[in-house]
Amino acid sequence: MKEKLRTIDILCVGEILIDFIGHQSGVMINETRDYHRYLGGSPMNVAMNSSRLGLKAAMVATVGNDGLGDYVFKRLEETTIIKEYIKKKKRKPTSVILVSKTDGTPDFIPFREADCCITEDQLSSDLLSNSKIFHTTCFALSRKPAQDTIIQKAEEAYNLGCKLSIDVNYAKKLWKSQAKAFEIIKAYCKFNPLVKISEDDMERLFERKLEHKEIFEFFHSEGVEVVCLTLGSSGVKLSQKGKEIIQLPAIKVDKIMDATGAGDAFWSGFLFAYLNGDTMENCLEVALKLAALKLQNVGRLPDNINILSQLLKC
Repeated sequence: MKEKLRTIDILCVGEILIDFIGHQSGVMINETRDYHRYLGGSPMNVAMNSSRLGLKAAMVATVGNDGLGDYVFKRLEETTIIKEYIKKKKRKPTSVILVSKTDGTPDFIPFREADCCITEDQLSSDLLSNSKIFHTTCFALSRKPAQDTIIQKAEEAYNLGCKLSIDVNYAKKLWKSQAKAFEIIKAYCKFNPLVKISEDDMERLFERKLEHKEIFEFFHSEGVEVVCLTLGSSGVKLSQKGKEIIQLPAIKVDKIMDATGAGDAFWSGFLFAYLNGDTMENCLEVALKLAALKLQNVGRLPDNINILSQLLKC
């Protein structure tokens, strides 16, 4: 029997947040005097970037039935993102994050309410069978009911032939315990997702600095074939189980304006090229180009990113 044509390139499941990014550069939150508002959340960023690259993206998330929730929908009206699976939750405000402006890993304080209220009814079997990639984050998996929903629906998506993806953007302050984080990450890894991690993520998760080889071996042992480790200004390493590691340098950026969302831009570029059927090395090259572009802009990528979809092809 011929498989049905999947029309959604990437289904992003997880947090929509309002990022208040500090106006002062290179300082922690305790030194930040004022903030600018941006639409954020890692899955939201990936959906937004993917849409600008010409992909058909859908977002599954929950926001509050409030002014910030209205702001989310107003911003999404400017995009091609499918938003019918985003729910407004009464009596739960839209989640907000205060973020420092930095050229490294930002300091942040989360105020979480509606974002974790993702329920099974938002992810039908038809939606899963119509999607090519099911993408989520460690942030989204850190709290119930979203945690249970995502794990259950990820398994269903996997069984329906959808490729899974995850950004393991672990932060201790979001989880009840390190043990629970490992349990949930391992549960998701059973479905062989494309995995994006960073050195900072892994040092926080393991609470010590590991050799890159040890990190790769951990994920491979849990059932993951492709692990992508970002190294900041040192570039990226990608490990495919049983193959030679691919390493590429970062693209030099003369002036970094803001690092917030650079990892999301990187992964958006990677998934864009992956869906194009590119080699892993080409996927990394596209990812690095998009990350470099993000580093030169505060908040989101520039509006003309859709024009770059042809330029980014290797």
